[in-house]
Formats: sequence, C-alpha cells, structure tokens
Amino acid sequence: MTDTAPPEVVSPATLFGALLTTSHGQDVVHTTPAKYLKLIQDLADDGFGVAVDVCGVDYLTHMGRFVPDGITAERFEVVVNMLDMVKMRRVRIRCQVPEDVAAVASLYSMFPGVEAMERECFDLLGISFDKHPDLSRILMPEDWIGHPLRKDYDVGRIPVQFKNDGAQERS
Repeated sequence: MTDTAPPEVVSPATLFGALLTTSHGQDVVHTTPAKYLKLIQDLADDGFGVAVDVCGVDYLTHMGRFVPDGITAERFEVVVNMLDMVKMRRVRIRCQVPEDVAAVASLYSMFPGVEAMERECFDLLGISFDKHPDLSRILMPEDWIGHPLRKDYDVGRIPVQFKNDGAQERS
C-alpha cells in the first residue's frame, strides 16, 4: 500500500496575524511599522499589560541577521518587550523600520512608561515615534547634530576635556 496523500504544508506560526518565532525560549513576534500599533494593542488586550522596554537597533553592518520568511530586514529595528503578569508570559516584538522613513507609532497612549525610552531611541538613533507627547532629545544637547548610536556616525568628533590634564606639578 502506497501513501498517495499530498505532503503536509506547514504554515508558519502567527500571533494576531504577525509571524511568530522563538528565540532562547522566548516568543518573538515580527511586524512592520504599518501593523505595529495594532499588534501592540492586540497584545495588551490579551493581557500583556506591561511594556518593559522599548529600544532601537541599527543593523547597518549586520543586514544578514535572521528574520523569518515574509519579513524584509530593514536597517533599523524597534524592539519592545512586554509582560503578562497574570499568566506569567513574556513576548518580544521586533518591528523592521526602513531607513528612509525611520518612524513608528508611539506607544505612549497605551503605556505612558515608555515616554523616556522612545525619546532615548529618537535621540540616539533618530527613529521617530509618531504622536509622542515630547519627542525631544533626552541625553544629547538640543543643538546636537546627528544620532550617536547610528553605525555610520563619525566616531571621535568630540574632543575629550579632562578636569586635570596632568600638566600641573604634584606636591
């Protein structure tokens, strides 16, 4: 007896319509800026009530990193870690952000605690967060030009000034 059934097609795992992978035992959901806010809202509605962290990554020198089929690797990525304290679950969201439109929606209206984290990401990487209440520099001076955590930022542009340069005689 031969098996004439067609081979089983395994669909990729999804969570709220976004591709789902696992990294080091943690669920990772992959999305785009257009679907980012809706995904975060769906996760919040499902019990993920804490946005632990929001940060950005510049993959200029590592464009070959892993992203699942169906997701286009972009230069920037916004990463959000969320917790469900009731069911003790954790999820990481990886949102691919293109260089030419480095912006995603702000999560401030849902999670006010991300205010400083989004500002830091904006300040150091230049990723904007639409509808953020005060998207201004948080670490660098207001008149600073550029974003120092970008991989193409010119290293060593600022001379270091020491309080005591060692020129004084020691007694």
